[in-house]
Order: sequence, then structure tokens, then C-alpha cells
Amino acid sequence: MVIVMRADAPVKEIEKIKERLEAGNHKVSVIEGTDYCVLGIIGDTTEIDTNEIEANEYVEKVMKVQQSYKLANRMFHRDNSVIRVGDRTIGGQDLAVIAGPCSVESEDQILELAKRVKECGAGFLRGGAFKPRTSPYSFQGMKLEGLELLKLAREETGLLIVTEIMSADMIDKFVEDVDVIQVGARNMQNYELLKELGRTTKPILLKRGLSATIEELLMSAEYIMSEGNGNVILCERGIRTFETYTRNTLDISAVLAIKKLSHLPVIVDPSHAAGLWWMVEALAKASVAVGADGIMIEVHNDPANAKCDGQQSIKPERFRALMEDITAMAGSLRRII
Repeated sequence: MVIVMRADAPVKEIEKIKERLEAGNHKVSVIEGTDYCVLGIIGDTTEIDTNEIEANEYVEKVMKVQQSYKLANRMFHRDNSVIRVGDRTIGGQDLAVIAGPCSVESEDQILELAKRVKECGAGFLRGGAFKPRTSPYSFQGMKLEGLELLKLAREETGLLIVTEIMSADMIDKFVEDVDVIQVGARNMQNYELLKELGRTTKPILLKRGLSATIEELLMSAEYIMSEGNGNVILCERGIRTFETYTRNTLDISAVLAIKKLSHLPVIVDPSHAAGLWWMVEALAKASVAVGADGIMIEVHNDPANAKCDGQQSIKPERFRALMEDITAMAGSLRRII
């Protein structure tokens, strides 16, 4: 349920309604914008007398929220959320660019790539220290050593770290060392992990599951937000369909659908969507064109010998050209990189 207050509603009236609802064991979130105030009620609202609430002269209207996700719902939060990460933001007018290798392979590799993507204009460094792989015999990442190398790259370049967490027992370490904690597609519905991450304040990059619907993605975001962490960034990374030419099928319409349904920022990972390096640039531009709040690009200096996903990684030279094109697009779309 959502209670929309009048713009001139006194604080004491808002608090009075909030206290009354909380006395009935309901969780109430107060969301304030520049010219509005909304009270979002979480829990069983069947016993709430809406007529009594609407009788208050400072209540504009009361609306039922049909969807199961509440906190992620745009009805709860009209304005687009802007997630602050260090000295940067994701969402709003800013267009975030996250770039780097699929996995950290060595000190020389990650430092060189960090410097090159920084020179091209990226603000975030991606790189897997812990790698979930389909085969148990594939390269699983450098783990804690890889995390230390990411920190070293951050010290050298100032780029903010985005890397994937695999289990809840690593949360304290990630909170201490990582700027944006990524939840991979395979863990999108690992609800116990999501709840634990919800008890932190770290920005969480939540990737859409291999065959997840948009509603299921938003429900996973709800798990994080319901524990108190509203710093959630959603990522469209392609979904599994009957098509086998590409690694996945990029659901470009998901960006538009999510933005209609939710206030959370949405970024796109065209590298994992296509699985083919020569498609990445065009899909990245398409993502920016439909209003994505950022892109996540795999960049490798030697894709042919990469330990992970070399076939979908572009070289730094192509990334530079892509950034030039996207920078020009961003200006025409009133976005800032």
C-alpha cells in the first residue's frame, strides 16, 4: 500500500500516520522527493482502514500495490534512485562505465588494463577474483590474491572496484575491500546471500538470472532492500533462449520495462549477453540509446590467451573507439560520463 501525502503536509501529520500504522505491526518507509512525500507500507495491509486514512486532509490518495515487490517499486519512489559509490554515482544523469577483464590473471595484466580503461574514460574496474564456472575444471579465479590485486589497481588508478561475491562468509571481506559487490546471474535467487547483503550498506550490483523474468529480478532486489540496503543496481546481461548463435539473448526491452516498474538504476552487460566480441560495441551503444544508466564491458589486452571469456572481450583499442562514440551519444542524450 502507498499513501501519497499532499505537498504541504506538515511533518507532524506524516509522523502521526506513520506511528499509527507501525503500532499495527506494519513497516513504514517514508520516501520524500522535491515536491512530494510517500509512505510505503510493507506487510499485510488487509486490516488497514483506507477510508480513515483518506479522511486526513493532508492525504492526497491511498493506492494498493499489486506487485509483490514494494520497496523496488516506482510507486514507492517516483524519482530515479541515484546510488553513490565513492566520488561517483550510478543513476540519474550520470552514465557509468565499468570495464576490465573477466578475471584477474596477474598483477601486470590487471594494472595494465586498469590504466588503459581509465585513460579511455571508465570510472569503474571490473575483474573477477572468484569465478563461478560451469565446469569445475575451468579456471576459478585467483580468489583472495586476485582481490588484493584489484585493490592495488585501485590505488594506482583511482578506479572503483566491481567484483563478484560467491558466498556469505566473504561478506565482511568484500565490505571492507570492494566498492560495488556484484551478485552474479547464478546467485540472483540465492536468497540467504541476498538477505545478508541487505544488512550491509554497500552498493550491490544484481545481475539478472539466466532464465529469470523481470519480476523475479525485482523480487531478488526486494530481498536486499527489505533488510535495509537500498543501494541496489540492476544489470541486464542477457537471458537464455532457444537461440544458440549468441551466448545469451540481450533483452534490450528489459531496460525500458524495469525503468517503468522500478526506480532502481539499470546497467547492461553486452559482453555476457552476446558472448562474441564483435557484437559488444553495437550492443553497448544500443543500451545507451534506450536509457541504460551504465554499461559493463569486458576488456582484455590479449583475448586469445585469456583464462576466461576471451571470445567476448574487446581489446583496449576498440574500447577507446567505443568510448569516443558513447561520449558523443551521451552528450546528445543529456548524460554525463
